[in-house]
Amino acid sequence: MFEAVKILVITYYWPPAGGSGVQRWLKFIKYLVQFGNEVHVITPYPDKASYPLKDESLLHDVPEEVKVHYTDTREPFALYRKITGKKEIPHSGFANESNPSKLQKLARFIRGNLFIPDARIGWNKFAIQKAAEIITQNHIKEVIISSPPHSSQLIGLRLKEQFGIRWIADMRDPWTDIYYYNELRHTKKAESKDKALEKKVLETADEIITVSPYIKRLFANKSALIKESKIHVIPNGYDEEDFQQVPQRDTKEFTIAYTGALSQKYIHKPVIFAVRQFLESHNARMQLAGKVSEEFLQFFDQKQYGYWGYVRHDESIKLLMNADVLLLIIPRTENNEGILTGKLFEYLAVHKPILAIGPKQGDAAAIIRECESGKVFDYSEKEEILNYLKELYKQKNKQGFLTAGNDKVEQYSRKNLTKTLIEILHE
Repeated sequence: MFEAVKILVITYYWPPAGGSGVQRWLKFIKYLVQFGNEVHVITPYPDKASYPLKDESLLHDVPEEVKVHYTDTREPFALYRKITGKKEIPHSGFANESNPSKLQKLARFIRGNLFIPDARIGWNKFAIQKAAEIITQNHIKEVIISSPPHSSQLIGLRLKEQFGIRWIADMRDPWTDIYYYNELRHTKKAESKDKALEKKVLETADEIITVSPYIKRLFANKSALIKESKIHVIPNGYDEEDFQQVPQRDTKEFTIAYTGALSQKYIHKPVIFAVRQFLESHNARMQLAGKVSEEFLQFFDQKQYGYWGYVRHDESIKLLMNADVLLLIIPRTENNEGILTGKLFEYLAVHKPILAIGPKQGDAAAIIRECESGKVFDYSEKEEILNYLKELYKQKNKQGFLTAGNDKVEQYSRKNLTKTLIEILHE
């Protein structure tokens, strides 16, 4: 059993913000506290922060023992709304901007060249000031910084220089290799500055955590000074308690569920045609929750799907529990082998067959095969996708239900993943 430690977690995204990035550290902290550790959190005031998504229900998951310290922040999103005339701020990967207008393209250029690494860098000075106070008062030596936004990792540079703390950088996504990076329209000077900051963070952080082996390799190759041994892989996961006592309905209708963002980058016509052909010839329907583009929906008759928009996390789990097949689409972009979305692990937890579309040699495909939780298809395999759906449909009619997955799923529980985090804290 490890000795309890005092930990400062600095994260921009915290309830009532929604999305998988919030849940990652909300769940880590839940179990860090259960294992006896003292946790402080620094985050911006919710009414000052710019959240693409909100989920008030996640506030109930914040442990009473956690000391949450709120700060001010300064951000340019009011200017963004003024320039574009849009009420919404951009979602991750611009999922809510399928066909960007000239003004939105201008806003992206401004974001990519005036705000490096990103537009939330205005929070840093407030977070640094609060962190200095907490570190001094509580004698904290372990500081974990979660990103994106990757500008938050610059806080670690400052705190390590000033206090000599042990800095653990949890970087969920690539930085300059993120699949939408080119859409930010950097000048050569801006891109050079961004890459220099990324390199400095990766070289300076004491430990780095990321979510997939592929992203670990991306980071390790940024500099000869980066020791691969200091980069650890802790994927996203699922919390067993979220899946307890979820009511399930019994229906003869065959249901395909999808949760999360579904932008233009996820649209692959062979995949769509396979699913549509299946829906047209069977008593089946899709259930979609999240930010789904109109371009995707227009391929289907309205009778073939239910679209719920962004829903609370508990409602998302209920949708998965009541489905027969879970659809996972990884966008066809550069470096997509390393994309491990948070929903994959909640799909695993439901123990329903996963129909995955993406790189067959990717990290997500490896996990699905390891856990025997479904099948992975290439973007062009229309007939193979259609035949798999027909096969599952027959199985349900014969058995009355569908199930998938083996005991290896359990390694991805949030509780088990937190044990891995604790091992890193004590290295």
